[in-house]
Amino acid sequence: MKYFIRPLVILILPFALASCVTQKKYAALQGDLQKANELLHACNEQKDLCKSDLKVCQANLNGKQEQYNMLNEQLTDCKSQRDKQLTQVGDLTVLSKSANDNINQTLAQLESKDKYIQMLLAAKTKADSINLALAINLKGVLKDGLDDKDVEIKVDKTVVFINLSDKMLYQVGSYTLTSKAKQVLGKIAAIVETRPEVEVMVEGYTDNKSISNNCIADNWDLSVKRATSVVRVLQNDYKIDPNKLIAAGRGQYNALASNDDAEGRATNRRTRIIIMPKLNQFYDLLDPSKAAK
Repeated sequence: MKYFIRPLVILILPFALASCVTQKKYAALQGDLQKANELLHACNEQKDLCKSDLKVCQANLNGKQEQYNMLNEQLTDCKSQRDKQLTQVGDLTVLSKSANDNINQTLAQLESKDKYIQMLLAAKTKADSINLALAINLKGVLKDGLDDKDVEIKVDKTVVFINLSDKMLYQVGSYTLTSKAKQVLGKIAAIVETRPEVEVMVEGYTDNKSISNNCIADNWDLSVKRATSVVRVLQNDYKIDPNKLIAAGRGQYNALASNDDAEGRATNRRTRIIIMPKLNQFYDLLDPSKAAK
């Protein structure tokens, strides 16, 4: 029996070894298959991304095509206008020399007016940009330590408006400035000082509650005195050129809110500082003789 089993083992051993080799190859093939599946998945994702990019490119291409079509239509229209103008110019050759001279003079005048209009537009754009930068700077320096109800900054056309509440600026019922008011005016003066091209108008306003004492005759008087108090601080304490300062009082008029309640009256009691271009700059701007320069 012993001698019979030994040959049998010798016969089975090669098959067992072959089976082990087959398992290893199978495992390797399984790994390769998994890698291939992962690569296929990555390729599918890349394909989806490419499809998405293709859609975007197609949309951009369609947009460019529409722009091209629009420009092509404009070009065709311009060519048509040119042909009409050439025809008109040809017709002008039959006019007399005097008529041609008149036409040339008219065209020169139109060209001059067009330059003037372009200059006005450029000046307006420049003024708007300067005023916007000025307002941003003012908001930046005035926002610290101040209640939003105490200061308001607006830009309207060619001027910048700064509304300051009376409770921050003055002692009650007087035109004497508080220490906080002088700090605020100092911040405004620092910006105004760097802009020699502007003038500063200070307007005082009151509510409709009448006031009269030994120092103040009425609301008109109080509003003017408050405006001049601000102007004096700008001139004397912060060395703003007095030639660019204007003081004015508006009394109880030009109210922003109703004087029927305390909140409305508080809104109306204010001082408005207006930063605006100098008037002589407007005169120069509107002078046709200087437009061509």
